[in-house]
Amino acid sequence: MVRQKYEIFLSEATTDITNARDSKGLNECSESAKEGGKIAFHTRKEIEEKTGKKIVSEKNYLKLNEKKKLNLK
Repeated sequence: MVRQKYEIFLSEATTDITNARDSKGLNECSESAKEGGKIAFHTRKEIEEKTGKKIVSEKNYLKLNEKKKLNLK
């Protein structure tokens, strides 16, 4: 549940930065994505620190990989 909220936050942060900067083209959008990723990374670390739980762990990472593989077929 927390992981899903984190993924939504990451995508929204990146979209908001891209829109605020009016990013156009691959290079500008890539920079916006990097900034969104940095914000989400620090947010994830803070959530993990406050809750004492990992958002991404070895247990749920394997499940994520399996889902991705299923979606690629």
